[in-house]
Amino acid sequence: MGARKLHPPARVAEYTAAGWWGDDTLDALFRERVREAPDRLAIVDPANKADLVGRPPRRLTWAELDAEAGRLAAVLLRHGLGQGDVVGVQLPNTVEQVALYLACWRLGVIVSPLPVQYREHETTQLARLAGFVAHVTVADFGGRPIAAEVAGLDLPDLRLVLAYGDDLPPGVVSLDAELAEPCDVSEVAAYAAAHPADPNDCVTICWTSGTESTPKGVPRCHNDWLAIAAVCRDAPRMTRDDVLLNPFPVVNMAGFAGIFLPWLTVGCVFVQHHPFDLPTFLGQVQRERVTYTVAAPALLNMLLAREDVLKTVDISSLTRIGSGSAPLSPAMVRGWQERHGIGVINFFGSNEGAGMLTDPYEVPDPDDRARYFPRYGVPGVRWAARANEWTTMRVVDLLTEEDITEPGRPGELRLKGPQIFAGYLNGSELASPFDERGFLKSGDIFEIAGDRGQFIRYVDRAKDLVIRGGMNIAAAELEGLIAQHPAVTEVAVVGYPDQVLGERICAVAVLAEGATLTLEELVEFLRGLHIASYKLPERLEIRDALPRNPVGKILKRELRASV
Repeated sequence: MGARKLHPPARVAEYTAAGWWGDDTLDALFRERVREAPDRLAIVDPANKADLVGRPPRRLTWAELDAEAGRLAAVLLRHGLGQGDVVGVQLPNTVEQVALYLACWRLGVIVSPLPVQYREHETTQLARLAGFVAHVTVADFGGRPIAAEVAGLDLPDLRLVLAYGDDLPPGVVSLDAELAEPCDVSEVAAYAAAHPADPNDCVTICWTSGTESTPKGVPRCHNDWLAIAAVCRDAPRMTRDDVLLNPFPVVNMAGFAGIFLPWLTVGCVFVQHHPFDLPTFLGQVQRERVTYTVAAPALLNMLLAREDVLKTVDISSLTRIGSGSAPLSPAMVRGWQERHGIGVINFFGSNEGAGMLTDPYEVPDPDDRARYFPRYGVPGVRWAARANEWTTMRVVDLLTEEDITEPGRPGELRLKGPQIFAGYLNGSELASPFDERGFLKSGDIFEIAGDRGQFIRYVDRAKDLVIRGGMNIAAAELEGLIAQHPAVTEVAVVGYPDQVLGERICAVAVLAEGATLTLEELVEFLRGLHIASYKLPERLEIRDALPRNPVGKILKRELRASV
């Protein structure tokens, strides 16, 4: 098919001349890590991998990971996959997942990662949008036959399904059997030489729910991934001596930019974890001597309140924790710092490329770090992160489109810089995410703060999302599915607080006259539509009417407050 260039030549020239983009590709960086320290430990599987996929956990050096990626690339090439092809990948956080990503990028194949929780509904929708020609998954994940589900889908472009594991259905190619056969990696080298990668080539198509019913594809190239990875690497000041524990699915910004790509650029140890299980997670921190990890605010709040849990495990190796997806409590950030000597880094990011991090080095006060993010570009204010040089930020009044310059006045955050994506997949069919000046419209409300205007403070999210356990759930999509139930005449979906997951899902419904509906009945109906289980409501409220403003818009803030 050929490589897909994402950014216009003028932008590439501008950012390259400024030194913000370079010649690196993800495969070239991986090869550099292999050359530097082939015998150093590179990656560690989840400790409970056998329970998840029936395979023993592994530990690979950089050389061993390189060899596995090379063999996988040979298998993909043998099946006709090459530069510009889009491959859906539905694997849990394992060694196999990382090796497959690296194999794809060696050939110029575009990876479109999907959460393992996605079912037939989501996979069909996204595979059609992106034009998957192949799909890679596992035979079974926690008792669910994912490979058989994918094999049964009606997808016109899909010509190949590959899977790890046993008892595969007809038509699914066994990766274990393929890898057991001799693999000529010299053919991979010859193919890569004949199809050189460009830093502006698309390498991933991730997915964001946004506020519409239809998910949006977010294509990203080597250049903008490496720019956002640098931001996430700078804040915790990662080095080769770090041991990173990753509990976020490597399917979007949090997983890719938060830990995976910083690991690839630094060359330390990458410990995988999936799905989240607290005893396994804490056991990995102790056993692997983890120095840095990321965790949801609700989990950090809970652990701080449960000192009895932390007393059972040695977390003395842990020096920094990244957290985000919801506002941080100043008391939580202060508690981890004062009780355990661990600096909590405040994250704000999006698949489109927004990325601000407040670290304990430049903002040592935990209360300020919990509330504020750096406001780059303020005269007389210098931030150590390279994002300070390349990021232009605006806070914009949504009614007048004027720039806000005074503190305390809320407006939409807009950004421009080399970490921002080029635009949505099939973007001509969607509303532009950029304003007339080329700034990304984040959809999130911030206000300027600090004695010199050096900070911005998060106020609210304009996007109508529920963030459950780090997974974005589009309320509009779920509302559309619930509305198909014959008993429902109107419905609004909102999140309500949860100590562990951050938010859970509540459906507030108005029923047809004389109809009844229970939560169990609604969940059973939605399961019949084959949607991901994490989207299923955990609470159902029946109302006579939904609160609306004078122009008829549902007042979700009132609903959130009431539930």
